[in-house]
Amino acid sequence: MRPWMIVLALWLPFAAMANEAKPLAEDPVTEQRMIALSENLRCLVCQNESLAGSRADLAQDLRQEIREQIRAGKSDEQVIDYLTQRYGDFVLYNPPVKPLTWLLWFGPFALLIGSVGGLYAYIKRRGNRPVDEPLSEEEKKRVADLLGNNGNKS
Repeated sequence: MRPWMIVLALWLPFAAMANEAKPLAEDPVTEQRMIALSENLRCLVCQNESLAGSRADLAQDLRQEIREQIRAGKSDEQVIDYLTQRYGDFVLYNPPVKPLTWLLWFGPFALLIGSVGGLYAYIKRRGNRPVDEPLSEEEKKRVADLLGNNGNKS
């Protein structure tokens, strides 16, 4: 028996078990709306990936949920409201500005303003320090002792 026949005989059961690829959606319009919606939603498992691009099981379940909501005739806003009621604003890539999200929206600016204010205060305080004050004779002798000059002047 030739080797290629053995390989073919080993692969034949896998070919018999293979199924035809399932269509993503029966309605391409529904699929397009689902993709458009899920690109603006965050995957709850992957967090830095959109719901459209995630391969997590929960993301697949959420995409299926969005499809069902769309088939039920709900608008995009209603679908997003449903998901935010269920999972919170965390599911949105662009959460609304409200007291709960103020830190998210304004926190970086507050941190920047605080940092600039701290830097200004540091520079202003540092500018008041005496600079180029000459060393006294005692200080010069101590420096020379520390540097090992043994009193030699250079």
